[in-house]
Amino acid sequence: MSFGYAIGWIGVGFGLLVPIPQILKILQGGTVDGIALFTYVFLVICLSCYLVHAIYIKSKVFITAQSINLVNNAIVLILLIMRG
Repeated sequence: MSFGYAIGWIGVGFGLLVPIPQILKILQGGTVDGIALFTYVFLVICLSCYLVHAIYIKSKVFITAQSINLVNNAIVLILLIMRG
């Protein structure tokens, strides 16, 4: 495995961690105060576009990263809509 490829997978791992604090904040606190709905709407749209591009270029690391990030951030968006 090349250095660049390994760094890509490390980035996927760190990317998995990004939305977790928001999800925990919403679930533990029961509130969505201070979390911008439109930020997550645009983020989910952005990640969807990145996923389509990753599929188009057939990049496993980016397909994996965008799929996981899309799901995680969609969870935040759904929680924002349900609790907002």
